[in-house]
Amino acid sequence: MADDTIVINGGKKLEGTVKISGAKNATVALIPAAVLASDVVTIFDVPNIADVKALATLLNTLNVKVTKKNDHIIIDPTEIQNVTLDDEAVGKLRASYYFMGALLGRYKKVKIKMSGGCYLGPRPIDLHLKGFEALGAHIDYDDGYYMLEAEELKGANIYLDIASVGATINIMMAAVFAKGRTTIENAAKEPEIIDVSSMLNKMGAKIRGAGTSEITIDGVEKLGGCYHEIIPDRIEAGTYIILAAACAKYCKIENVIPQHIESLLMKLEEMGVKMNIGVDFVEVFESHDLKPIEVKTLPYPGLATDLQQPLTALMTQAVGISKVHETIYPERFKHCHELNLMGAEIEVGEASSTISGPTPLFGSVVTATDLRCGASLVIAALIAEGQTTIKGAYHIYRGYDHIKEKLKALGADVH
Repeated sequence: MADDTIVINGGKKLEGTVKISGAKNATVALIPAAVLASDVVTIFDVPNIADVKALATLLNTLNVKVTKKNDHIIIDPTEIQNVTLDDEAVGKLRASYYFMGALLGRYKKVKIKMSGGCYLGPRPIDLHLKGFEALGAHIDYDDGYYMLEAEELKGANIYLDIASVGATINIMMAAVFAKGRTTIENAAKEPEIIDVSSMLNKMGAKIRGAGTSEITIDGVEKLGGCYHEIIPDRIEAGTYIILAAACAKYCKIENVIPQHIESLLMKLEEMGVKMNIGVDFVEVFESHDLKPIEVKTLPYPGLATDLQQPLTALMTQAVGISKVHETIYPERFKHCHELNLMGAEIEVGEASSTISGPTPLFGSVVTATDLRCGASLVIAALIAEGQTTIKGAYHIYRGYDHIKEKLKALGADVH
């Protein structure tokens, strides 16, 4: 289908301003969290991405009324029905697993088909299930469906073997109505967790410590409605800053929280990218003779795994040998093959890649195998001479709000 391709005529210098949308990774948890409320929840600065549409479909399946107006979404769960979640949207969307925690918390019972999303190697939900079991849930898996049930949920001390964002948020949602206190140790610290905790607290939850490695949740009887504004998307911000460093004369990226991408900004400075970092914006100026760098992805506040793929496209233009070490998703290197089709010189090793640069890139037909691979190919296509056709663009639309319009506003030839 035509909507599944992005065609870019590259080699043009971009210029202008781009405004960053609300955080995808917060949005996909905040929307399921709204089903814990007994009243209307209004969420502002919701990005216009495919995942939001899929979540709205799942809410409709649960008889939750969803109204989308401009950049906000009004969720009315007052007539909610706890039905089996087996809509095809579940299979397409990894974040549908957040309905496990939310519905288990609200009803003590949930039946859901196993969720999908980008394939980045194994992403087991064992940690989520271990947390639910600690709270008192019994779990069955049969013919692709998870069935979770508890007579009652009781607060527990839960230690996460890996500081997983998904598990931290899911356990937090399941625990809001549990009797007594739940403590999550070795919790993930990402800003999106703080955002979800902030909304739940506005609804009446008692959550402390979000953003640190120990979160405590004191169970409450009921949650009400609220108004909540989503934080800016740090991965989208990072992507556009990298994109500007690759091919802009000048670009101002607005609605940014620079502390959320400090590790990236430090690496770009190391490369020799000229920037001016403001309170809520980053200006990027044309830079030449970029230096090679070595990066290692780490849990927040380290360099986000979601940014290593876009960063690899920029590394192809650095003078010398750059290296990427991936510690979160060891198989996250499918973009390297696609970039090599465009003229890059990248060798993939075990959970690592070596990029030799600078190499001229040229237009080609490539495939976005996952969301951030797509972002990497968009950047490469803007650098490249000639026309690039990116297939599998639906992956890109899952995480980048109005990407074509934003690129056109910067002067890109994209359709």
